[in-house]
Amino acid sequence: MSHSNFNVISPIDGAIHLTRSYADARTISEAIDAARAAVKPWRRTPLSERIALVHRFGEEMKARADVLADTVAASIGRPRWQSDETPRLALVGDMLAQGATRTLADQPFESDAAIRRFTRPVPGGIHLSICAWNYPTAMLGYLVSQPLIAGNVVILKHSPQTPLVAEIAQEAWRAAGGPDGVFQSLHLSHPDAEKLIAAGTFHAVNFIGSVAGGKRVHAAAGGTMTNVHLELGGKDPAYIRSDADIEKLVADIAEGCFSNAGQSCCSVERIYVDRSIHDRFVEALVAETEKWTIGHPIEEKPMIGSVVHAGAAERIRGQIEQAVSAGGKRLIGASTDLGAAYVPAEVLTGLDHSMSIMRDELFGPVAAVQAVSGDEEAVALMNDSEYGLSASVWTQDIDRGLELLDEVEAGTVYLNRCDHADLYLPWGGIKESGLGRTNGQVGLLESTVAKAFHIRRLGA
Repeated sequence: MSHSNFNVISPIDGAIHLTRSYADARTISEAIDAARAAVKPWRRTPLSERIALVHRFGEEMKARADVLADTVAASIGRPRWQSDETPRLALVGDMLAQGATRTLADQPFESDAAIRRFTRPVPGGIHLSICAWNYPTAMLGYLVSQPLIAGNVVILKHSPQTPLVAEIAQEAWRAAGGPDGVFQSLHLSHPDAEKLIAAGTFHAVNFIGSVAGGKRVHAAAGGTMTNVHLELGGKDPAYIRSDADIEKLVADIAEGCFSNAGQSCCSVERIYVDRSIHDRFVEALVAETEKWTIGHPIEEKPMIGSVVHAGAAERIRGQIEQAVSAGGKRLIGASTDLGAAYVPAEVLTGLDHSMSIMRDELFGPVAAVQAVSGDEEAVALMNDSEYGLSASVWTQDIDRGLELLDEVEAGTVYLNRCDHADLYLPWGGIKESGLGRTNGQVGLLESTVAKAFHIRRLGA
């Protein structure tokens, strides 16, 4: 197994923010042994105690909010004033806890005097949770808090762009009184993680990241009977119907496109607008986009900082240029001298599905607008994608909106809302956007295995 150093390059200025080492073979072996030793004691820990520990973990993370926000801003370039994700992390754990007693209770089935039947959700064992860099603290609610409440033990592999978040999380778990081996973080290289998965080391792997990374995890687990949960990318569409109230929705659409510099799996990356209101909508969107200032993430208080690294910025600019060369039109055309990793918010029109910008995940602050003739064309284009994470329809006709959403191919659909992970609902995609669901009581249940009980009374 590999053992080498890696650097975290801050996109703010291209300087080294952190240097860390990938775990060596001995460290990995010791962590696996500790996790195995913790499986049975943690499984036998009463649910109320598990919930209390996860709650204290959330509170300990909130107590470390400043240092977490500092490293998020420095590591990925998000404005410092937007970088505290600890309230969301704690809230996820608390909301999972609210329904956990009911969700993890025995489920009765048809029984009689002689036979009692029920299922019991039981933990599987060791979970490897692999976290992406774009919401590096908040996503621990799904990758750490959820499987822990369900009774599993967790080894966390965080993105090499945000390793300090993992270290702080492990320290917070210890400060909360968490037992040894139940939650650990490891700086695993990609090859080492894949080797461990291929060896059948884990009961489950929970992955949030790119499609390419998810497919490598899925391939590594092939033949091992490991339960693989994948929350991958998106190319999420929004459809603005002719009766939509442009003035009331345009700020939400802009936020869906530009929040976190567009670096969210559920960012709005395709906007289909009824041709009859296209020009009015675009005019309003341009005006709203101009409010999304760009600047130094720490020294200033902009709406957008840098994207995660200069290579990502180059790719985003390349997709914009390809669209323009194919007939698309840039309506903002802003530039900046802040550095190679900075991409100002942009609006593009005159687009169609022959262009990469309407087909391939962008992960950048670009509003891509295409005019459509009406509902039928809009739904066809929304579904003309290899992705299926979330999608939205904007209309004043609620009944018709629901009919359209029923035809849209996505794991989560919204009416008059976008770019939102509702903590009460399960989260996940279809097609290339992933496998399984996390979040809410459905996600908690998916962190367990249904064990069936058939109880026969002898002599009855």
